[in-house]
Amino acid sequence: MKVSAVVVSHGHARELERSLPALAPQVDELVVVANLPGSVGSETFGARVVENTRPFSFAANVNRGVAQTSGELVVVSNPDSYPDSGAVAELARFAAGHPRAGLVGPLVLWPDGTWQPSLRRFPTVLGTIWRRTPLRLLRDPYRHQVSHYGRRPAEPVQGDWLLGGACLLMRRAMLDELGGWDAGFRHYVEDIDLAYRAAAIGWERWLVPAAVIHHDYAAVVDKRFLDRHTLWHARGMARFLRKHPERLLALR
Repeated sequence: MKVSAVVVSHGHARELERSLPALAPQVDELVVVANLPGSVGSETFGARVVENTRPFSFAANVNRGVAQTSGELVVVSNPDSYPDSGAVAELARFAAGHPRAGLVGPLVLWPDGTWQPSLRRFPTVLGTIWRRTPLRLLRDPYRHQVSHYGRRPAEPVQGDWLLGGACLLMRRAMLDELGGWDAGFRHYVEDIDLAYRAAAIGWERWLVPAAVIHHDYAAVVDKRFLDRHTLWHARGMARFLRKHPERLLALR
């Protein structure tokens, strides 16, 4: 199966110098969407660069990049994600053997090699309050919300949604059926919405630990409570609930 990749850069030229050489040899075609001037350095490592005339949302940029590719499988990878050798092949191999796997993600590690939870449950009311308010300072969510973040898997495992801001393999047939990512999300929660809509029509979401990436995840909304990122996250969650109001019944 042909594997394409899309990377959205928003002023990440330095990160691309490290991530593109790791990703490019693992895919059949690579597109970088430059959301801002200067988002891509002089060396593109064989990637085709699509430059925006004005900034768009992350989801809109993913859709634009996907439209420029032709692979049956499309990887969306962040500039600060660095796949180990063979990681994409492992994801593609798993997808080939599981035709209803619409989203397939790797095991994600922090730069120091510790595990970064990337396969999570769909949001609940009380869980979101704990994670997105100063209450999280009282209890570390990674340790006290295992039901949401799960545990480090040793074998492929299904879950609700995968962190789209790291590295995620998507089946084009699923994207076509869904109409792509919802570009109405400014930033944050669009990956949850994608997985939720995929689940509703029977597409599976898997994590494959044999595929490993390292992700220098900023986790801004986990560290701050009153800045533009938390506002964007709140707006994203509000949009998600307007689209899927039944989640208000999922208290915990």
